[in-house]
Amino acid sequence: MTTDAPGTDALTPRSSRVVAARKLQRRRGRDKAGRFLAEGPQAVREAVAAGAVDDLFYTLDADVRHDELIDAAHAAGAHLHPVTDEALESLAETVTPQGLVAACRFLDQRLPVEARLVAVLHGITDPGNAGTILRAADAAGADCVVFGTDSVDPYNGKCVRASAGSLFHLPVIRGADTAEMLDVFNETQILAAEVGGDDLFELAARGELDAPTVWLFGSEAHGLDKTADLAHRRVGVPVWGRAESLNLAVAAGVCLYASASAQRVRL
Repeated sequence: MTTDAPGTDALTPRSSRVVAARKLQRRRGRDKAGRFLAEGPQAVREAVAAGAVDDLFYTLDADVRHDELIDAAHAAGAHLHPVTDEALESLAETVTPQGLVAACRFLDQRLPVEARLVAVLHGITDPGNAGTILRAADAAGADCVVFGTDSVDPYNGKCVRASAGSLFHLPVIRGADTAEMLDVFNETQILAAEVGGDDLFELAARGELDAPTVWLFGSEAHGLDKTADLAHRRVGVPVWGRAESLNLAVAAGVCLYASASAQRVRL
């Protein structure tokens, strides 16, 4: 455990540690280093709790406002680095940074031995949608989230922020082949979320959602195409108002909660 000595100049955008951390904003840099960035107090707090933080960069203002969090990171073994506002801005990807950016180790990615609820993302390239689905899956008590074929990197900065800390709460499988992953769950009910599929709430009313389930979600623009054929059935969230459709992340949240609710009632 090391800490930049008190009283020394804060690191600038040109400091070697800041330059190295900035490379983690790109997937190539993340893959090479096996690390990613988590920005803001909420994400940093969850990263510290998960024991994933290697380096914590913080401004003087953040040192005052989030001193307990910084102390917790220090106690957990993180290297602490005070930085200038300009250096922090170069590491952050938000318009108004909150003064904290952590460089975290890739998380251990293991499939749970038994899983009752799993979300598989196929071809989802929007990091905001992907991170929000991850957050919804966590809230619904899912056992795992799989980022399958052609899906965004879960360690993408926007995806990390959209997950609101949920990335650190449950197993997240990265860069999986969707077909191979679904084959692993071939003895589990696989449902493909698609517009025009069987009515989700009618299935729930008939007690057909209480079994262990893998939900397959595709991109908002292109859907699942032929990948939906790998599912046991296609299921849609009915639209009763005048909206053309639901946002992908909203629809995914409804589907996951419908399964979670049915499973909890059965238990």
